[in-house]
Amino acid sequence: MTTWHKQRPFHHRRWIVLIFTLGASVGLCKLALWQWQRAAEKDIWLARMAEAQQTAPLTLTQLDWTAPDRWDGMPLRGRVEWLSPYVWLLDNQAVAGEIGYDIIIPVRAGKGATAVKQSSSQAPLLLVNLGWIPAPASRDRLPEPVIPAALELDGLLRISPGGLLLGQNIEPGAYPNRIQSVRVTSLSEQTSLPLVDAVFYQQKTPFIYHYQQNVMPPEKHRAYALQWLGLALVVLVGGLMLTRRSSP
Repeated sequence: MTTWHKQRPFHHRRWIVLIFTLGASVGLCKLALWQWQRAAEKDIWLARMAEAQQTAPLTLTQLDWTAPDRWDGMPLRGRVEWLSPYVWLLDNQAVAGEIGYDIIIPVRAGKGATAVKQSSSQAPLLLVNLGWIPAPASRDRLPEPVIPAALELDGLLRISPGGLLLGQNIEPGAYPNRIQSVRVTSLSEQTSLPLVDAVFYQQKTPFIYHYQQNVMPPEKHRAYALQWLGLALVVLVGGLMLTRRSSP
């Protein structure tokens, strides 16, 4: 009886170490699988983006927004008109080490545009990023960009811009308004405009074009997956060795 009582703490400790080891190993393997799946998703996304770049540009009224993801990365063409007075300044945008704003405006298809899948009266309204402008020295002042009344689309369409948001997004007051993130839903609610969940990055602009795709490559996801898998193996082997040492 005395011997069994002396062995019981070792017995419990061994099971605790074993359960923790298996749980940690499974969790790390799941992280590895998730990273591997992300790599596969990125492969598909990059292939779709490359295919979109080779596609002949469409006009705004030719896009069917019932399946918007298919247009991600699509080049567009055609004349569009700015919906005055709406101008938003996307805060904390850096170019060559200088902080400034990206200029965001809503546009509609220009007069005379031909709609393929919908009438011009039903054509969606799109946000266009016109590029970068430096910030004034004082935070209390905002730049007052001169917005062209119309422009020819030339650039890249991105779907569901989103972005990190901390605190209030839209600062109240007369236009231009300062915003912290391009949240299409909140901009639509503010203006009552039927904006689609996308942003077009205009290359031919009087401002500074600086858009770059901020996407982790698939190879990096696979490297992370192998790291998690290796860590899972280390934890499993180490835990099993510790379990054996915990045996009386």
